[in-house]
Amino acid sequence: MASVNPFDVSDSEEEAERRPNETVDTERSPSEGAPGPPPGNPFSPPADAEPPTLLLSSNRTSPSGEGMSVSAAATSTMAGGVETRVSVDVIAAQLLRDQYILTALEFHTELLEAGRELPRLRDYFSNPGNFERQSGTPPAKDQVLGPGGPLNRAGSISTLDSLDFARYSDDGNRESDERVAENEVASQERKNFKSSPEIQEPIRPLEKRALNFLVNEYLLKNEYKLSSITFSDENDDQDFELWDDVGLNIPKPPDLLQLYRNGGSTPCSPRDKVDASVGVAFGDLPGNCVAREHQKKPDLLQQQQSEVVQELEYQLNLLNSEKQSLAEQIKKLQSEIQILKKSVSSPPPATLELCSSSSSSKPCSTNPSSVPSLDNGQYLDIRGVSEAGNDLVSTSTQNTSQSQQQTCNKATSQQRVQFDQPNRKLSPAFQQALLSFCRMCSESRLGAEVSRIADSEESVMLMLGRCLPHIVPNVLLAKREELIPLILCTACLHPEPKERDQLLHILFNLIKRPDDEQRQMILTGCVAFARHVGPTRVEAELLPQCWEQINHKYPERRLLVAEACGALAPYLPKEIRSSLVLSMLQQMLAEDKADMVREAVVKSLGIIMGYIDDSDKYAQGFELMLLSLGDPSERVVNAVHQVFIPAFAAWTTELGSLHTALIPSLLARIEKLLTQGEHSLDEHKLHVFLSALQSLIPPLFAVVLQNAPFTSRAKPHEDIPAIEVTRFPRPASPLQDMAIIIGNRELLSSLLLLYDHQLEHEGTTGWESLLWVVNQLLPQLIEIVGRINVTSSTCVHEFSRFFWRFCRTFGKIFTNTKVKPQFQEILRLSEENVDASAGNGILTKATVPIYATGVLTCYNQEEDRKLLVGFLEDVMTTLSLSHAPLDSLKASFVELGANPVYHELLLTVLWYGVVHTSALVRCTAARMFELLVKGVNETLVAQRVVPALITLSSDPEISVRIATIPAFGTIMETVTQKELLERVKMQLASFLEDPQYQDQHSLHMEIIRTFGRVGPNAEPRFRDDFVLPHLHKLALANNSQTVESKRIDIAIHLFEAYSALSCCFISEEVMVNHFLPGLRCLHADMEQLSPEHEVILGSMIKECEIKVENRGISDAQGSISIASSLVGEDAKTKFLSKMGQLTTSGAMLANVFQRKK
Repeated sequence: MASVNPFDVSDSEEEAERRPNETVDTERSPSEGAPGPPPGNPFSPPADAEPPTLLLSSNRTSPSGEGMSVSAAATSTMAGGVETRVSVDVIAAQLLRDQYILTALEFHTELLEAGRELPRLRDYFSNPGNFERQSGTPPAKDQVLGPGGPLNRAGSISTLDSLDFARYSDDGNRESDERVAENEVASQERKNFKSSPEIQEPIRPLEKRALNFLVNEYLLKNEYKLSSITFSDENDDQDFELWDDVGLNIPKPPDLLQLYRNGGSTPCSPRDKVDASVGVAFGDLPGNCVAREHQKKPDLLQQQQSEVVQELEYQLNLLNSEKQSLAEQIKKLQSEIQILKKSVSSPPPATLELCSSSSSSKPCSTNPSSVPSLDNGQYLDIRGVSEAGNDLVSTSTQNTSQSQQQTCNKATSQQRVQFDQPNRKLSPAFQQALLSFCRMCSESRLGAEVSRIADSEESVMLMLGRCLPHIVPNVLLAKREELIPLILCTACLHPEPKERDQLLHILFNLIKRPDDEQRQMILTGCVAFARHVGPTRVEAELLPQCWEQINHKYPERRLLVAEACGALAPYLPKEIRSSLVLSMLQQMLAEDKADMVREAVVKSLGIIMGYIDDSDKYAQGFELMLLSLGDPSERVVNAVHQVFIPAFAAWTTELGSLHTALIPSLLARIEKLLTQGEHSLDEHKLHVFLSALQSLIPPLFAVVLQNAPFTSRAKPHEDIPAIEVTRFPRPASPLQDMAIIIGNRELLSSLLLLYDHQLEHEGTTGWESLLWVVNQLLPQLIEIVGRINVTSSTCVHEFSRFFWRFCRTFGKIFTNTKVKPQFQEILRLSEENVDASAGNGILTKATVPIYATGVLTCYNQEEDRKLLVGFLEDVMTTLSLSHAPLDSLKASFVELGANPVYHELLLTVLWYGVVHTSALVRCTAARMFELLVKGVNETLVAQRVVPALITLSSDPEISVRIATIPAFGTIMETVTQKELLERVKMQLASFLEDPQYQDQHSLHMEIIRTFGRVGPNAEPRFRDDFVLPHLHKLALANNSQTVESKRIDIAIHLFEAYSALSCCFISEEVMVNHFLPGLRCLHADMEQLSPEHEVILGSMIKECEIKVENRGISDAQGSISIASSLVGEDAKTKFLSKMGQLTTSGAMLANVFQRKK
């Protein structure tokens, strides 16, 4: 039997203790209240006994003793009892019941003077609650009433005694205002009612004074003297030096620290405390007393008699029903005993002799009545078992004959424990007293546990359940995971639900901030627990622990909850998986701020999607997918692609909605996004939707294979060749591996062979899933591609990667026969397919780079490379001859140039343009070199790029020569080889110094623009010796320009170049000889052409002059950025204010600082 509160003993337990002894409890004094019920079986009284109502225990009828006095009086009146001598206790009870308080106090005083203290009066007048006005809730209707109304007693939950400061109160009715009459609430419910923390009354004056005293004492002991003085001043009506000033007649309780350490309770031994009520014995009330009372108050007596009769009838019915149930239980136990007797041969009786005690337990047999009833019959107590032989079988349902039989069998199977007895004649009492000098501790909790030895599995579990809560807090945090197996094993096997809940609570709170390894250990234990106990207990015991910590302040604890939801998903009831657990994870995904927690939530949601079978949850799953894809954390988004989307796709595949609902929904959102964002597309959302589509490619191909005409013929066998390593793109996670999706690699290999044969020879007739891909998915994707902005490198890259994975997954035959023809049908490479005036032909759209980089690069064989080269050459030629924008071609070169594998191929395409007969094509090729130079290694630049540019720089067409200048500038910016730089420098010098170019306005503008772009990043020597001197010459020459339009164009470009170069470190010599003179020439132009620019230039010149003057003092002051505050905040403020006064166009202002990025 589990440990029982000694103040909460049920009636059946009291009677079970009284029956074998057939006497009243010897520990209770005769003057401590009414005697117990008469001996014998209370369910079958003898014929000559009083009416059954007289046999009721005081605990059964009412929570107060006074009520039983009235009941007894009424019963005596009805029975016409004979007059007997009235005891003083009866007189005291009558005075208290009639509220003759002063008379009772005088009576109490006279008894004290006579040396005959009456416990009833002592308890009444020592309880301050009897004299305080209460504002609590009114009593229940069945509460026993005194003559003056309800007798409000101080409840134990709100008196100082009940706080267990030092001891329990001696008040026999200390729980009278907390208990509910048993005719309304059962015994167990009464216990729960008493322990409810919600039933609290306002603090009473005496309680307040007691707590004030303890608080002041705590402040003084802990050196809070000022606080103590202030506290005393605020409570000047109380003397904090004397405990007696409080007004309670109890000893001073321990200090607050001791109360806190003891948890507010003091353990008490069941041997010292007895749950007793103070009342009047039935026989002590004479009949004439009741008769006189009846004459005085006939109406009140009649009402009380009717209430007593009703109550006693109810109690009689209750006892009869209990008697019947117990009789049935006895029959059942007897039948089990007979069965066990038949199945077990009569074993020899075993005798346990412990500690040389003169008392020995009875021989163990199959009769359960002979088994000692010590703690459920599961323990051997080294303190002595002398009382065990007299115990009868308990009527509690916890002690069944089966467990007792198992215990007995184990005891008989063990070797007999026998000790040598000395040949002495010591009396047992002397021997026991002698042994008492052995220093053994059994009064404390730990001592009680040590003194008992468990002899069965259940008793071990009970012991562990009691001890583990005390062990865990004393184990080092770093080693607490060692307790996990013990906690889980005990939680699995412990018979008490409350103890199991406490152990699981300890498990989830075992470590304050568990690390990854500790969380894995706890999760492993939770899964083992779930496998052992089944889904019902997992739902009832484990899930509440997760729910409690869903908002814990430590992210590691919330992470444990998120991981536990996924780990326990296979072991939960399916209704809980798709409702409670899904809602918990959805809440954490939306509200948790920690990235690692949301990542674990997404993974657990994926596991839930793998076990869910409620089709109504599809919409919720889709919204969860979109929500998690939009998460700002990259690790969360990666978890979505690795776990959630594959699991969700597997479920939609079973529902048949992958290609009918999921993929079309994503495509519709992409189209809506393109429609809404024609001018400002939300590229992040496009990336979210497109990445989700990309993760759905493997499940879609699995659907095509599993619903093909040949699926039934696919049988894995050893002759099938292995799948090439490069057949499929590398999966982001094992869940996207085609072999895992299909089942195994052998089956996948067989399906792929049949798939290629079907596409190449038999066609797609009747193949609905593949026909949907060809006739609906591909045309819609190509139409979407044509609508995206070709200048958005991000969008081009995303769609290129999507088509690359799509074509690689579906195979080369599918790409060549199904994908390429649809693109080629749209991209008819002819001049008619380009609208030169509007620039909106299909060749100017993103379809060109996506087809080139996403489809034509899927396979890298010779014929594939030739096809790609031919396509790019045709596009370059067509766009050039049509005078169309080159954005689509540039996007193709940028995307392909990012991969060094295609550098040779791109150079081949450009050489085709270099030697082309059309100057337009050659000009286009020259401009494409600028895009390619940055990613190509210097060897290719020296061997392939520079010779091509030198060839173009001598082209007959001046436009072609001018087009090479940006590429030369990029080489100066990126290449470090001196020989290459000298060749480029010579070529640029020829452009600047050759007389034939002196009047080439467009060439000069291109050079200035290039110098402003590459100057800040070029080699300092090249910048100082070449760039700045030539800018000075161009600025000087511009002063004599007669055409105003050309002069302003050159001036604006020079202003942008000087603004960019001002960020660089320039030597004092170059500053004086070239930079400042060039600025002054430009300032002269701006005075006439653009006064707003002239103000800025004046400020720049002034700052440069100050810098030169200060250079002798501090030569190492960094760069001479004119736009920065080099000499103080005033200069910076002045410069910025001048910039704000510009009245030029916004585009021109943007160009001022364009080169600083």
